[in-house]
Amino acid sequence: ISNILEEADHATIPGFSADPLLRKWNLWSWVDSRDVAQACRLALDAPERGADCFTIAGADTVMTIPNAELMARYYPSVRLVEGTGPFDTLLSIDKARRVLGYAPLHTWRVRA
Repeated sequence: ISNILEEADHATIPGFSADPLLRKWNLWSWVDSRDVAQACRLALDAPERGADCFTIAGADTVMTIPNAELMARYYPSVRLVEGTGPFDTLLSIDKARRVLGYAPLHTWRVRA
């Protein structure tokens, strides 16, 4: 599970871009606590039994700086996966999507 934040934390996220190094440790990822609850429920309700590993993260990063710029600055020898959007998560949540039906619903970018 990535860096878990609650809805009340969303207003602080834009400030993370002031120092990208502070969030580099997890590729600027995060996950809303409600999406973590969704992933847990999906795992508990899954018909398969046993253990498995999943990356649970939000669909976007915590940065206002586009991924291409972050990667060029901090990981210049690593290419972005084709089709990765400017603010898409850099962690693969594809397995959780495919196996569990996980679909992160919450983003800090949209304020009610």
